[in-house]
Amino acid sequence: MEREELLSHILDSIPYRLCVADSNHIIRYMNKHAEDFYYGKRGHKDLIGKHLFNYVNESTQQKILAAIEEIKETKQEAFICVNSDNYRQYICPVFGNGGEFIGYYSRFEKNLQL
Repeated sequence: MEREELLSHILDSIPYRLCVADSNHIIRYMNKHAEDFYYGKRGHKDLIGKHLFNYVNESTQQKILAAIEEIKETKQEAFICVNSDNYRQYICPVFGNGGEFIGYYSRFEKNLQL
């Protein structure tokens, strides 16, 4: 099994939506759960290679931009919100080998109450 295929299987095994964008906000990868949600439930098509901000509202764009500034500084994920589906959303940084910010991914998890 090739490395890319293995990584894809690992990311698909995560039980939540996972979307990856580069530093210019171009969508580069979505796991199976994200594809099911955005293509199935939301009716979008072919999001890979498209600008993320074409598909999120102004409020979400501002939250993402603020989170990116935070994660560039802290090098850690930033909480965005609890969305209408009761999922916590985080923006997580991706850094290159030289430590430069190369992108981010949006991570969702069920907002469980204990």
